[in-house]
Amino acid sequence: MTDDLPSRDRAVEHVLSLAADAMGARATEAVTADAVAGRTLAETVVAPADVPPQDYATMDGFAFDAAEDYTLAVVCTVTPDDDPPELGAGEAVRIATGAPLPERATAVVKREDATLTDGELRGPELQPGTHVYERGSTVAAGERVFAAGERLSPKDAVLLDDLGVETVSVRERASVGVVATGTEIHEGTQPDRDSNMLLGLARSWGHDAVHAGTTPDEYDEVRDLLADAAAAHDVVVSTGGTSVGHGDHVVDALADLGELVVHGVALRPGKPVTVAHLPDDDAVAVALPGKPVAAHTAACLVARPLFTGAAALPTLSATATVDLDLPESDAIGGADVEYAVPVQLNAGRATPLGHPDSGLSIYDRTFDPSVLASSTRATRADGLVLTQAGFAADETVAVVPYAALE
Repeated sequence: MTDDLPSRDRAVEHVLSLAADAMGARATEAVTADAVAGRTLAETVVAPADVPPQDYATMDGFAFDAAEDYTLAVVCTVTPDDDPPELGAGEAVRIATGAPLPERATAVVKREDATLTDGELRGPELQPGTHVYERGSTVAAGERVFAAGERLSPKDAVLLDDLGVETVSVRERASVGVVATGTEIHEGTQPDRDSNMLLGLARSWGHDAVHAGTTPDEYDEVRDLLADAAAAHDVVVSTGGTSVGHGDHVVDALADLGELVVHGVALRPGKPVTVAHLPDDDAVAVALPGKPVAAHTAACLVARPLFTGAAALPTLSATATVDLDLPESDAIGGADVEYAVPVQLNAGRATPLGHPDSGLSIYDRTFDPSVLASSTRATRADGLVLTQAGFAADETVAVVPYAALE
């Protein structure tokens, strides 16, 4: 692996391109609104009608034409189950929240702001649209609501139900095979600390995932396991064997089986992540480092777009509680390296987990990704700060919440 590695952003561009080529042409199926979470739309969803289909009251009160002057004669009461009556000049109706407005009504005066005496209504001057949920204000008929390729979430069922869209066409879930390399894991002398985490990530990103086996650090066995997994699954995710040590054979095996699309990224922890296209099986392989925090970081920051089709990283602002320096020299390019610093959040303040002030003392003021990458306790962080320069106490930092990545 050379020092001239792509940035994380550049690596993600390659992954997205691979996702479009290798994952975009999947078969489709129809699912109901209760099953859209995590699924990727195969077709654009267009609103079949205005939502709402007519004007509705958002407050209990009285509906009338805001262009008219008080006093107004209250002629009847309208509830959500009623068809609205015709409204004549100088007339108003008593109306309940959620009830449809008569055609001529343009505003609702709240009950507590109104005065009703002997059937005659008085109240404040209102602008049209006051306390009215107007027809088509959510979605207009013919408007594109969801785009093909968009990954849906549970809240999207709300709008689909409001549109009256009973089913949508989505891409079939990818089949994901997770494998672990390492003689110590294969023989059971050390636990497999990565596979369950990766199975959970693949499933949370909307796909079917199974554990596809382990292998010792022998080239032929590594290659055979990767080949078998690629023949059985759309995506193979492996851990371990991505560095340049004597027993690290995954990258060479993938190069033999297909084409390396990404071979290392200027990211720490997570540098050795590799992504390959295996054309004989029309499969994609993601090879992650074996250290658990490094594997999780690389999976979330580099491989996630393959599964979700999205590269955006939502952030929230927080105030750093301590100074954090970065290593003065680095084998992959110094200041060009992007460091993913796990942090804990408390009342808008971010403390690097691993700093002595965090309760988990892995390093002092200088971030040490190599040691942190092995600490399973570091998974208790709330998110990541991506930085190429470190930060100072009381500096505002952008935190990528783990909840947005997973």
